[in-house]
Amino acid sequence: MATFLHDLIEETATENPDSVALHHKEKQISYRSLASDIQNIASSFQSIGLSRYDRVGIYLPKTIEAVASLFACGKFGGVFIPINPVLKAPQVNHIVNDCDIKVIVTNKGRLTALLAILAEMPSLTHIVLVDGKETDEQTVGNVSMMAWQSFSTLPQIEQGNLVAQTADDMAAILYTSGSTGKPKGVVLSHSNMVEGAKSVATYLENTKDDILLAVLPLSFDYGLSQLTTSFYVGASCVLLDYLLPKDVLTTIDKYKVTGLAAVPPLYSQLCNLKWPEGAGSSIRYFTNSGGALTQTNLTTLRTRLPNAKPYLMYGLTEAFRSTYLPPEEIDNRVGSMGKAIPNAEVIVVRKDGTECDVEEPGELVHMGPLVSLGYWNAPEKTAARFKPAPNKPTGIMLSEMAVWSGDKVKRDKDGFLYFVARADEMIKTSGYRISPMEVEEVLYQHESVAEGAIIGVPHPELGQAIVAFVLSNDDLEAKQVSKMITQHCQKALANYMVPKQIIVLDEMPHNANGKIDRAALNRDYKGLYTDE
Repeated sequence: MATFLHDLIEETATENPDSVALHHKEKQISYRSLASDIQNIASSFQSIGLSRYDRVGIYLPKTIEAVASLFACGKFGGVFIPINPVLKAPQVNHIVNDCDIKVIVTNKGRLTALLAILAEMPSLTHIVLVDGKETDEQTVGNVSMMAWQSFSTLPQIEQGNLVAQTADDMAAILYTSGSTGKPKGVVLSHSNMVEGAKSVATYLENTKDDILLAVLPLSFDYGLSQLTTSFYVGASCVLLDYLLPKDVLTTIDKYKVTGLAAVPPLYSQLCNLKWPEGAGSSIRYFTNSGGALTQTNLTTLRTRLPNAKPYLMYGLTEAFRSTYLPPEEIDNRVGSMGKAIPNAEVIVVRKDGTECDVEEPGELVHMGPLVSLGYWNAPEKTAARFKPAPNKPTGIMLSEMAVWSGDKVKRDKDGFLYFVARADEMIKTSGYRISPMEVEEVLYQHESVAEGAIIGVPHPELGQAIVAFVLSNDDLEAKQVSKMITQHCQKALANYMVPKQIIVLDEMPHNANGKIDRAALNRDYKGLYTDE
């Protein structure tokens, strides 16, 4: 039974060493070879001075080297931080400095952006380039550049000297946006991730014969879960960074993928494609999280994948996955989030912590071994979200911690949950959680913006679209101001964070306290992309 994250790979490397762990384009790697690579990379991390709890950033697309680097961190007692490869320099800078990353594993294509901010990242000591050559090796300031070949062939440290640890040691930090500022790091233990993999593999009935498609960013807990779930049962995982939605269908048929995990916008794109005869026939299940899947798209997917079971899920990065709706309940419980996943407890509570009655809206609270270790270096934010679990015996002196989601839900008489509303101002678009404040900071960096506000507007495909409202301080036409600000945002933000629309107002609404009246903006523009 796996204790640590890397055990998931090593167990299959012992039992079925030649089975394929990963496919990437025309390459594949067996469990035996992947376990060996992880051992070598873990030793190399130690050789360049890393030790227990040191943080490593993986700033790469989905590749075999990226996966090996992620899982090697736990092997030497370190912590991995998957950095979404579409993030721009300012976002990477924040993550590196927030958790004092010492090493970044990346490629030459992303090095240029990093070089421009090296002086702003004092904790960084090494950058490892997976596509680098000896001619790329240099020292810039206090940072040493290393080519992958040089790094991965450093003198090996004896395996017995790799740092021992406990299952409750932190294994990863996943950055997720908060409603009050920049992304915050959710700290996950080895136990969180191993138990999460076990839970998901249990209700999806995964086996070593499965072939899972990893199409979502590994910086998502939902995307990373495709790796951990696959490795937990000794299955194969296909790594894909797609350009067009048809690439997803092509990959599914090429590798005979059996498990597909995606978010509503991708499913919407797939539903709008013309599928070749027999496309997707290998799929035995598909899962959705990161927002509600429309009934229209669910019906289309079920029609095109008649042999596949649909699993509709709800999750929090702070507690991995929380609920799922069993496929057999899809038609009976339209709109339901389902019930708690295996080895998790989910209840609905009032503000005083008492449990809500049937059909009474309240806050979703998640308890159990999947609850993470809190937010990195953010005691106040951790205290606000992670609180003692309600309804536990008073004789227990050390309280179990629970995640208070901030999401309002209700349960029916049979215990099935239904989403009611999001309690904060977070924007959920294309499966990403976006902080309005983070985008607003970029808006205010443009000289034409006197006032700015960001809201999420309901959108049929994105879930919510990011819309910016600005009050301009110059005499340019609104169309020109909108274009300039859009170009500014495209340079400073990841694509998924760029506002879909910039609306230039003649007057910004304010409330009695003099603050921008977001409620008024939400009310006045809620039907911008719908018929409301």
